[in-house]
Amino acid sequence: MNTSSPRPPDLNPGQRQRLAEIFAPADLALDPASRWSYGYDNSRRQAMPQAVAFAREAAQVQALVRFCADEGLPLVARGRGTGTTGATVPDRGGVVLSFERMGRIIEIAPADRLAVVEPGLTNAALQRALAPQGLFWPPDPTSAAACTLGGNLAYNSAGPHAVKYGTPRENTLGLEAVTGTGELIRTGVRTTKGVVGYDLTRLLIGSEGTLALITRATLRLHPLPEARRGLRAAYGDVAAAAAAVAAIMGQAAIPSALEFMDRAALGLVREAGVALPEAAGALLLLEVDGPRGCIDNAVEAVAAAARVDGLVELLAPDDMEALWAARRALSPALRRIAPKKINEDVAVPVSQLPALVSALEALGEAHGIRIVNFGHAGNGNLHVNLLIDPDRPGEAERARACLGAVFDQVLALGGTLSGEHGVGLEKRDYVGREIAAPSLALMRGLKQVFDPRGILNPGKGLPEG
Repeated sequence: MNTSSPRPPDLNPGQRQRLAEIFAPADLALDPASRWSYGYDNSRRQAMPQAVAFAREAAQVQALVRFCADEGLPLVARGRGTGTTGATVPDRGGVVLSFERMGRIIEIAPADRLAVVEPGLTNAALQRALAPQGLFWPPDPTSAAACTLGGNLAYNSAGPHAVKYGTPRENTLGLEAVTGTGELIRTGVRTTKGVVGYDLTRLLIGSEGTLALITRATLRLHPLPEARRGLRAAYGDVAAAAAAVAAIMGQAAIPSALEFMDRAALGLVREAGVALPEAAGALLLLEVDGPRGCIDNAVEAVAAAARVDGLVELLAPDDMEALWAARRALSPALRRIAPKKINEDVAVPVSQLPALVSALEALGEAHGIRIVNFGHAGNGNLHVNLLIDPDRPGEAERARACLGAVFDQVLALGGTLSGEHGVGLEKRDYVGREIAAPSLALMRGLKQVFDPRGILNPGKGLPEG
């Protein structure tokens, strides 16, 4: 939904002077036009910050945190604004801290399979730097060409290869971060084993900048696979596709990607010109990777598991780009027909995917909302798209009612409200449906410990007490 917040007051001369002592003129934006352009993210929300600062080193982040704590100003960290939940929107004014100028690779250690990086480095730039070393970092969100590693960590954003390799939480060894008091802390280790102290690394990952601001990360790397193969499996209905997912995930050769599209999604793909069997009511896109000498056996094992009742077609395209043509065609088609759609990313146990998709079809009919589903089937992570026009009378209200019912159904199936997009503002008011009051109280207590003045991204992630 397209929303904006009231414009906050400008900083006073004393506050401007203190900021000028921390940042060079080129690294500080105080004019309204520059500030406005850093007040948005991909949620379509936008708000005016009182200042935008571009940090180049951790010491500046520390000084800025102390300034905001002294002045009682909100501080919202930001990468490239590709998030969809409003987590980087300064809805309460304050200072936006952009990490886009902290984008260095500090170290790549092939023998230790790790890299030390700054948060403003894009995911794609890291992968390009690692490839000559025969390494990669597994998390690969769809926005990898633009999104920053700091944003990946803040949201625990993963992408299609999480089914085999895990999320940022499983692929990050340690962090350097600045708490809400301006203290620089270091968490984790440089080894793949380590159990000294509490696991603050996993706590900070996914916290959306509400506990501390990540200034450096030690990432766990993996060798690039020697070979990759793809499969495209079409099924008559969602139940057959879901049965195939369960069979595939129940055998030893785990695919490196396992993507799902429902009947509504396939309709859009066909409209975009991608040829699919007429009888197809659901589609799985699979990728298998591994050593060159083992890849044929792995592909055959996955293909055998995919051959369940209801299979319409099973292809093994030689061209990996051709394999993903259907998936690439979907997002532009969705943007074209419903530019103001509601995009959610719920997750349920894999065994509950058929029940979820069936329930979504029923909810769409009951509320008069067209719903398109696709996503990372191997993780039970569905992107649920409510195709609406909020300018049409009554449609926004029906969509919100439908969304609430979607969330209730997801939780009833043992799922979670967000697989990788985070909470931000968009899902904040639903969090109490998933997390019970005692756990929320502990989380609020942690927030108080890390950020006693409540300046770090206030009002995001957790419902207000």
